[in-house]
Amino acid sequence: MHHADVMMNEANNGRFYCVYRVSLWAHAVNCLDRHVHTCPERVALIWERDEPGSEFKVTYRQLLEMTCRLGNLLRRHGVKRGDCVTIYMPSCPLAVASMLACARIGAAHNVVFAGFSAEALAERIRDAQSSTVITVNQGVRGGKLTELKKTVDTAVQSCPTVQQVFVRKQLSLFGCGFITMLWLLHVISDNAQEMQKEDVVCEPAAMDSEDVLFLLYTSGSTGKPKGLVHTQAGYLLYAALTHRYVFSYHDGDVFGCVADIGWITGHSYSVYGPLANGGTSVLFESTPIYPDPGRYWEMVQRLKINQFYGAPTAIRLLLKYGNQWVHKYDRSTLKTLGSVGEPINTEAWEWYHTVVGDGRCPVVDTWWQTETGGICITPRPSNPDAEIVPGMAMRPFFGIKPALMDTEGEVLTSNHTSGALCIAQPWPGMARTIHNNHQRFIETYCQPYPGYFFTGDGAYRSKEGYYQITGRLDDVINVSGHRIGTAEIEDVVNQCSQVAESAVIGYSHNIKGEGECNSFIQRLPKTRSGKIMRRVLRKVVEQDLNGLGDLSTLDDPAAVQEIIEVIVNIIQ
Repeated sequence: MHHADVMMNEANNGRFYCVYRVSLWAHAVNCLDRHVHTCPERVALIWERDEPGSEFKVTYRQLLEMTCRLGNLLRRHGVKRGDCVTIYMPSCPLAVASMLACARIGAAHNVVFAGFSAEALAERIRDAQSSTVITVNQGVRGGKLTELKKTVDTAVQSCPTVQQVFVRKQLSLFGCGFITMLWLLHVISDNAQEMQKEDVVCEPAAMDSEDVLFLLYTSGSTGKPKGLVHTQAGYLLYAALTHRYVFSYHDGDVFGCVADIGWITGHSYSVYGPLANGGTSVLFESTPIYPDPGRYWEMVQRLKINQFYGAPTAIRLLLKYGNQWVHKYDRSTLKTLGSVGEPINTEAWEWYHTVVGDGRCPVVDTWWQTETGGICITPRPSNPDAEIVPGMAMRPFFGIKPALMDTEGEVLTSNHTSGALCIAQPWPGMARTIHNNHQRFIETYCQPYPGYFFTGDGAYRSKEGYYQITGRLDDVINVSGHRIGTAEIEDVVNQCSQVAESAVIGYSHNIKGEGECNSFIQRLPKTRSGKIMRRVLRKVVEQDLNGLGDLSTLDDPAAVQEIIEVIVNIIQ
């Protein structure tokens, strides 16, 4: 029995058992050393910086050297196995090296998206109990400069556990200008070029299969952020398998996942999955429309990308700008297109497949979560000629057993039915707990449907047995006793030629239970990863403006005020 089997059963017996443990080398060895032995000059990372044409390539040998130097630096400054290091950096090679250096010495990493506010960063540092933070002085995205070091300065003032902050100045790539800043009674000690002093050999720690690899906090859109815990062996296995088989990745391919490393997609499909497979992975630092709406496709042409993995919200945005920005560039190297983050509507799927992929690239609409560690439901792998239905995730990945549950907690066995999406057996990539709050893990994922992992999503199973995600169950609208998934409504609305994208939110109605109001706005509130912040919209329509919470995760917080002015006037 795998350790995860016990996690699934804990809600029933209230006890935790460790069934077996296997010692293994750190993830850095599987992601770096074994490839350096066979192909040291193969490109591991292509850093697609903010300005087009300024990409920087890092080989496996160079990445191993950077990782070892940083691992030794961390060890010399007291970071040890079992500690948790918070990383607050944009997508860049040093951020990847920081993750792998932590894994190499047995420390867990806690990557925080570099767009979060000082308050959001501090909350995650405190919960993770980090004594060490790694950051850069500045970041640039979409032509805009962000003072990340100043954000960290503010955050650590309310983080008593923080003893040291490593800051890399954005001057060059391999450690020049890397500064150690030791925080002790507000006295700062600068030691330039610390990394260059370190040896290029760093002995990897031998880890148990269930030792913690990393914490990753959810965005906090539904309350206090959850620090989900992923462990060593199962996570890497699942990330590597899904990366290779879902995207049909082959040696020599260039894999273009445009997610930030601060999200689980970046962890699994920019870093661990591709590197475990000895692949070449693109780190995207910019935005889909900088300097123009052709950025993605110009990058595909220049870097000769074979697999492209992005978010539906970006696809909908680019669709609005027209086909000319796509046709301008050669996309003949593309073999697979992927979609991640939320259900993709039919119109966006068709445009992605027909215009971007020229009708020859399969589109894999992937369903998974931070909690699952990797892709769980997806059209591929399957027979090469097997059908792909637009807007459907379709088929469970190897070892995934989906189950639909009714409102009474019973399993729905027939097709052409909808219910709460659960997973009926453990899988290697699943999160093991919530950091410092295992009871919350049990209550959230195991207790709603005992014996099953509750995903929080609703799904429809078609007559053919294919799965379609209908949205978060807490986003379901109950109108006159009829439960309607928001994703289903949005799919219909988005087919209107005058609508670029939509967000459906229910609010209290004296007669119908819940109702909906229609309004046209210039832009929706989105996180920097492209997800629509429906929590914010719901608070606005409920006129609970004091409950809007932390808006620092939004790409443009000013959009919220515009929406307030429009929607509040309609409701009143």
